[in-house]
Amino acid sequence: MARLRSLAAGVLVLGLVGGLPAPAAMAASWTPANDLEGACVSLQVYDGSTSRGYVRRDSVGYGFTSSAASAEPFRFEATQLGRYLLRDSTGKHPYQSVLGWVWAGDSYGDRADWTVTVSEGRYKLVAAGKQMGVYLGGLGAGNSTVALAPATGCAAIADIATGVSGTPAPGVDSSGKLVGWIDAHAHITAAEAFGGSLHCGDAYAPGGAPVALKGCPSHATLGWGALLEAIIAGTDPINSAEDGWPTFNDWPQYDTMLHEASYFRSLERAWRSGQRVLNVLLVANRVICGLTLEHTSCDEMDQIRAQADYLRKMQDYVDARSGGPGKGWFRLASTPAQVRQIAAQGKLAVTIGVENSEIFGCREIKDVPQCTTADIDRGLDELAGMGVSGLYPVHKFDNAFGGTRFDSGVTGAAVNVGNLISTGHWWQATSCTGPSDNEQPLVSDDIAKLLQLGVDLPAGTILPVYPSGKICNVRGLTELGKYLIQRMMDRGMIIHLDHMSVKTATAVLDLAEQAGYPGVTSVHSWSDRALINRMLGVGGFVAGYAFSATPDGQDTPTFLDEWRANRALANGSRITGYGVGTDVNGLGTQAAPRSNAGSSPLTYPFTATNGTTVSRQVYGSRTFDLNTDGVAQYGLYADWMVDLINQAGADGSLLRRQLLSGAEAYTVMWERART
Repeated sequence: MARLRSLAAGVLVLGLVGGLPAPAAMAASWTPANDLEGACVSLQVYDGSTSRGYVRRDSVGYGFTSSAASAEPFRFEATQLGRYLLRDSTGKHPYQSVLGWVWAGDSYGDRADWTVTVSEGRYKLVAAGKQMGVYLGGLGAGNSTVALAPATGCAAIADIATGVSGTPAPGVDSSGKLVGWIDAHAHITAAEAFGGSLHCGDAYAPGGAPVALKGCPSHATLGWGALLEAIIAGTDPINSAEDGWPTFNDWPQYDTMLHEASYFRSLERAWRSGQRVLNVLLVANRVICGLTLEHTSCDEMDQIRAQADYLRKMQDYVDARSGGPGKGWFRLASTPAQVRQIAAQGKLAVTIGVENSEIFGCREIKDVPQCTTADIDRGLDELAGMGVSGLYPVHKFDNAFGGTRFDSGVTGAAVNVGNLISTGHWWQATSCTGPSDNEQPLVSDDIAKLLQLGVDLPAGTILPVYPSGKICNVRGLTELGKYLIQRMMDRGMIIHLDHMSVKTATAVLDLAEQAGYPGVTSVHSWSDRALINRMLGVGGFVAGYAFSATPDGQDTPTFLDEWRANRALANGSRITGYGVGTDVNGLGTQAAPRSNAGSSPLTYPFTATNGTTVSRQVYGSRTFDLNTDGVAQYGLYADWMVDLINQAGADGSLLRRQLLSGAEAYTVMWERART
């Protein structure tokens, strides 16, 4: 907009009708125009130094007028750096038609995506490979340049407000320590996970919220997406609507797992309310990908590469919506030093991890590893190039590195079938005392439910029989697993122990203790308490799954109970900062409304942990309220955080201090791992 203001001053001096003198042909140097987000302007079209007039609305497209007062006002909305969607005064999108004219459309598409470059006060607008200009007397494909002048009467951008106002407290204190909370486990790149079609919606998209958050036919009643969500989340495959933007009658909800819950404006709301670090886990699963009817590559490393690219483009998109390169609040960080620099600028530091079962192709088939140490070294080099800080050596299936921790219920039965498909064998378990990997992971009723939902077992399958009570995976850390852990420690990478079997995690902690290595974490309540105590003892970091503050009727733990139990451990006094693991978009439910929300509600507006004022967030025509919606989408974590502290009673002051020290504690752990 600074360039636009300068241009406007020049227009006043030189006069609109005569236009600007044509620059020398060799002097023009066209560069991306990155500062037009939100601009409301008129377009004056030039052929060389001759003005052809101002663009005006026509019947189906656009023509020209010599009157500046009759010019059509256009709103610019960035779709990526140097690219824009335009809206005329009626909200229509000018697009390059196949017939050559620029017409007015109702929706975003590639032909409505204009690459804009600038040189010496003139602009070139190109869509579908054709430059905007004069075509058969109207606006269309041509070879013209455009002058912009401030206008009024533009249509509004279809956007989502954060609902946050006021000046936030600094992201670091006087000694340089981070002040703010961390989400140590989130999946905001889920749109590109599992082959790219399991998930409905995007964290961002060219065309904004109407494109990113539209409903998906595949997830409507009895669509394959709805059936998969029924298997994974236990939801009803018959839904009343799949409408998304702008009404959101069907989603997002706290218990929907395959619809977007981390749109970038919601992430912005959380950041503006005190979040300082967001640890994004790139997630992949070859077997789940194969269940979808439409997908790109199901190779898990290909899925990770696609998400890393998505994340980089998301940073660029936020920059574009914020005024240009580096101006956005969403900044990728590949080192602890970068986290500190970003926080000092008052922005959100976004770190990257990886969570998948066949990392580097290292699955095992009937106990035969499908990778080598050379594959591990090459894979770690590639992840370093992506800026990855850490990974889960084991996820949902047994692999070449070790055994997995079991899920239970229908989800456990489905994952166990996946383990059979991935490895050629079911989970193998034995009775155990002390730390365990869960209780009975497979019963006939769960298999029956899977069959009712259309899941077929491999031909000739014989169901396993497991002991009752506590059981443990018989598989522990393999020699390849030991090699991976040692190489991760050499590189100062964070080792995520959640999802490892007790036997595997115990062996990893043995190695960490022998090496005095603090880079171990449990960040979404998926590990045994005894193992967490050992992590704390070696200097590791813990974050609790973002359950409701108090009981919510969903038969889940509460965040406060988890936090208090971890503090009560022998090494609990070593917790200086505590994290949150939302697992957003990660096939896990978010916090439901508290059962006592009616008698003890969160009151709006409220003061966030960083001093800003927060009102209810509105998506289109839907208004969200934590008391009735729970954490239906990520923006409500701003609300959840304050509500959590309010519900902590006498522990509220300590909880607040530890949560606001969470980002610092995580960063310190990472720094020590790298030394």
